[in-house]
Amino acid sequence: MPANTNYTIPAGARIGHVHLKVADLQRALDFYCGLLGFELTTTYGSEAAFISAGGYHHHIGLNIWFSKNAPPAPRRAAGLFHTAILYPTRRDLAVIFQRLREAKYPLTGASDHGVSEALYLDDPDQNGVELYWDRPESRWPKKADGSLDMYTRPLDLEGLLDELD
Repeated sequence: MPANTNYTIPAGARIGHVHLKVADLQRALDFYCGLLGFELTTTYGSEAAFISAGGYHHHIGLNIWFSKNAPPAPRRAAGLFHTAILYPTRRDLAVIFQRLREAKYPLTGASDHGVSEALYLDDPDQNGVELYWDRPESRWPKKADGSLDMYTRPLDLEGLLDELD
């Protein structure tokens, strides 16, 4: 442990990308590119692919290096809980929700967290995926002491679809 325990990560730091082990690369590409709409930026032979939103070099890496044809990781084991994909607007979240409905792709949950609204699903390898948008910071619920008052309530999915009108 470093001696200086007062260090905090710089405010401008961010999560750059996630790299997922998958059992079937094409199946993963069909989900992330074909259904969710990410763009393939490059492949690394036939064992890895890199995908992005908006031309970034990659937001998600997918590989079969240690996982080709493997079963999903046990749900009750240490590891990644979910990958969260932030949409710019509530309407964008409504568009992907409608797309998932039309594809009959199952959700595992849909929540209003006060600071955000989120859809939850599993990719074909049972990796959790959160699709969400953040409310403007001025609308985030706060406790009396000024700290965040996040919660988990059911998301009004029909109200979300009203964004498409």
